[in-house]
Amino acid sequence: MRSESLILVVDDTPGIREALERILSKEGYRVLTAADGEEAVKLLQKHDVALVLTDLKMPGIDGAELLKIAKTISPDLEVVLITGHGTIDVAVEVMKDGAFDFIQKPFNKMTVVKVVKKALEKRLLVLENKNLQQRLKGIEEAEQVIGKSMAMRKVMDMVEQVAPSTATVLVTGESGVGKEVIARALHMMSPRRDKKFIKVSCAALPETLLEAELFGYERGAFTGAISRREGRFELAHGGTLFLDEVGDINPAVQVKLLRVLQSGEFERLGGGTTFVADVRLIAATNASLKKLVEKKLFREDLYYRLNVINITIPPLRERREDIPLLANYFLHRYAAKNGKDITGISKEAMDILIRYHWPGNVRELENTMERAVVLSRGTAITPSDFPEDLRQAADEHQEVAIEQRMLNIPIGKLPLKDIERLVMEETLRQSKGNKNIASKILGISTRTLYRKIDSSGGASDLHADSED
Repeated sequence: MRSESLILVVDDTPGIREALERILSKEGYRVLTAADGEEAVKLLQKHDVALVLTDLKMPGIDGAELLKIAKTISPDLEVVLITGHGTIDVAVEVMKDGAFDFIQKPFNKMTVVKVVKKALEKRLLVLENKNLQQRLKGIEEAEQVIGKSMAMRKVMDMVEQVAPSTATVLVTGESGVGKEVIARALHMMSPRRDKKFIKVSCAALPETLLEAELFGYERGAFTGAISRREGRFELAHGGTLFLDEVGDINPAVQVKLLRVLQSGEFERLGGGTTFVADVRLIAATNASLKKLVEKKLFREDLYYRLNVINITIPPLRERREDIPLLANYFLHRYAAKNGKDITGISKEAMDILIRYHWPGNVRELENTMERAVVLSRGTAITPSDFPEDLRQAADEHQEVAIEQRMLNIPIGKLPLKDIERLVMEETLRQSKGNKNIASKILGISTRTLYRKIDSSGGASDLHADSED
């Protein structure tokens, strides 16, 4: 910790300044010195200072004012005041503004070392706590928009494990599953969280513009380039660059992207200056890059450079237990956004959401819930708030699923009457007592189903169940 901690010593007395520098340097700290508050401010703006050790009484910007300026420039740094006997009361008051402690003149080496050590330990604890909170926030935000099913827990476990590294990540999955959410979670839980997260939608940009968008260009590089422009690699410097639908990148840009991944360098279009690409690269695709490689549409060497770590997000239909959580999350978000007093989702409406197969995944669910919130006239979302085709598709999907499960009924050598009773009971159970759906699956009228229920003691307990 000592070799990484930079301490700024500020005092208008050369002897005190030099003594403190000598004491701290011998303890292994890196030390900057300033003769007054004005010089100290300039150094704070240029360097990542961990601790300011400043005299309280100085001409110009004194220690009390420097404390406020330093905290504005870098809220996480600590400030220790040096004070004479006559200014102790002032020092105590200044500590209310955020100073860690004060050292009284004349001081000895042991006191200085002890106070500095404690101040830096406190700063480290604060930073660790802040980092932990940001990591937890990243996880919580991702879970709200992604889900908490076992499948998604495995995804989030991988995100937590991979986020602190600098490894390139390829996020795969169908459209709408939440690939960008995972990319943002990786960024939020990484050491680069305080820097920019820059997204490039590769599929949305024409081939001629994608290269300029990524790498930037110099004035006159092509028709219309009337001034110099930084590319996304430069804008994301120190942060994360997210390439969405990376499979749509054309061969020429693939070559340049490969070079960045191999050497960490690039040039703007029309320029000769080489830039260093200090970015964490995350790519996403809903296509199989491996198949694109086989078809000679995507470079194999680039594929392996991108696929260092692969995170695959399963479709929503394979993790239906996430639907209630996601639906309620979107409900509250859009109810607040639209000023609607909607507090929940009816059981019948939730059953429809769970039964529907969601080809558009989480994005389609979000759009459905936004529409429902806007159109709803009550305090709860009901089936009538959903499009008719969604309600019908949900029923059809349930019918197919029930029919498939019916094949597993162990009929053995049972009499025909018992087989009929078992099939009817299982159909009613799988359709949760919905007799309209059950009769449709069985190929009989609802009246016939009621008659058969009346004549069968085994299914009579389902008389009271739902018909919606």
